Amino acid sequence: MEKQIYEFDTIILGGGPAGLSAAIYSARGENKTAIIDITMLGGQPSNYLELENYPGFSVIGGYDLMEKFEEHADKFGVEKFPMQEIEKVDLLSKIKIIETKEATFKAKTVIIATGAQAKKLGIAGEKEFVGRGVSYCAVCDGAFYKDKTVAVVGGGNAAVEEGMYLTKFAKKVYIIHRRNELRADKIVQERAFKNEKVEFIFDTIPKEIKGTNLVENLIIENVKTGKEEALATDAVFPYIGFTPNVDLFNGQLKQDKAGFIVTDETMQTSQEGVFAIGDVRTTPLRQVITAASDGAIGAVYATKYLETFKEVQV
Repeated sequence: MEKQIYEFDTIILGGGPAGLSAAIYSARGENKTAIIDITMLGGQPSNYLELENYPGFSVIGGYDLMEKFEEHADKFGVEKFPMQEIEKVDLLSKIKIIETKEATFKAKTVIIATGAQAKKLGIAGEKEFVGRGVSYCAVCDGAFYKDKTVAVVGGGNAAVEEGMYLTKFAKKVYIIHRRNELRADKIVQERAFKNEKVEFIFDTIPKEIKGTNLVENLIIENVKTGKEEALATDAVFPYIGFTPNVDLFNGQLKQDKAGFIVTDETMQTSQEGVFAIGDVRTTPLRQVITAASDGAIGAVYATKYLETFKEVQV
């Protein structure tokens, strides 16, 4: 059975806030636009119980906000292809090609919005308590732990800075690191060491997260003595890094040491006609609002690229 062939001006890979924002701007630019996603549209924010830092909404459910994004894209006739198993992507040819199990998609320009995922601790209880005490975003969820005790796992800038951020709400913040010294910048460390709410636990790794309906304890182990203990905490925030979702593009675009796609200020990648937006690119902040902003910029400059596009001569 032959695959169906679709042709578009712009194809957006990923239907989170960056991808949906790009779709809106692209379609408003009168480009034939489609979104392809390996899951349902909405991205990571769809899993957030509440968002309190998106302008215009003092509090809104993550799913509700992404539903509004999708409805806005629908208004401009964006074609959607969710639940697509992508097998191959060619970004180097003049006409870009995305192969899925069901179809072949061709586009003059591609906007990559595949996002990134926080590295997981890989311990018992982590998956079970996501949204019930396990969080990978202090900015998103810190306010839910006012006057409570939380634990941050990690020793880099992100872990220490997010731990400091959490002291705005929590009465106690443990920062747990597997080594006997931090990797964070000295100035960041000094600020944390001076904060009375912060307590560092060095030479220690997390072993298991326990609780009933919500997180209650984090089992930790001292790597030098092997001693285990239960640390009473209301939340666990792992900050051991992020992994970009770039397996389909490795080798086709310039990436930084961590694998994130390198772009210029217009979201243009190293390959002509290919843009990257949101968490998948090298960026100093990964939030819904910055992802949406990236989407707007990327789509506007993808449209400018289309205005100068020369058809392939056969």
